Amino acid sequence: MYKITVTPRFGDADGLRHINNIVLAEWFELARNRLYRYFTPDLDLSYEKWKLIMVKTDFEFVGQMYYNGDVDIKTHVLKIGNSSFTTYHEAWQSGHLKAKGTAVLVHYDFIQQKSNPIPDDIRKRLEEHSEDTGE
Repeated sequence: MYKITVTPRFGDADGLRHINNIVLAEWFELARNRLYRYFTPDLDLSYEKWKLIMVKTDFEFVGQMYYNGDVDIKTHVLKIGNSSFTTYHEAWQSGHLKAKGTAVLVHYDFIQQKSNPIPDDIRKRLEEHSEDTGE
């Protein structure tokens, strides 16, 4: 597991004065940058170099988040398959769990339009962030 801290932007708050639910997708994606680098170290988004495609994401909102406090995003790898892996994220503010979710990413060749097995060296790096949540 690893953690990043996000400082909410003014525009992240909505008319109800809490963090808008669409912001969570951006924060969880930002937290995955470390894992993205395993597949594309320079994060080059060119069609030929990028090696991941997202096939599923979900969020569960546990409590409201507000503009006036940093949010810790905790991330780990929940499952590693042959060509895909699942990340698990939690958003914490003021010491309380506010949201959680998962994302499934596939090691993908955009030129050939097909999935590829996750290479052993990358699998080992992903395993370093694997953690059993008991779920």
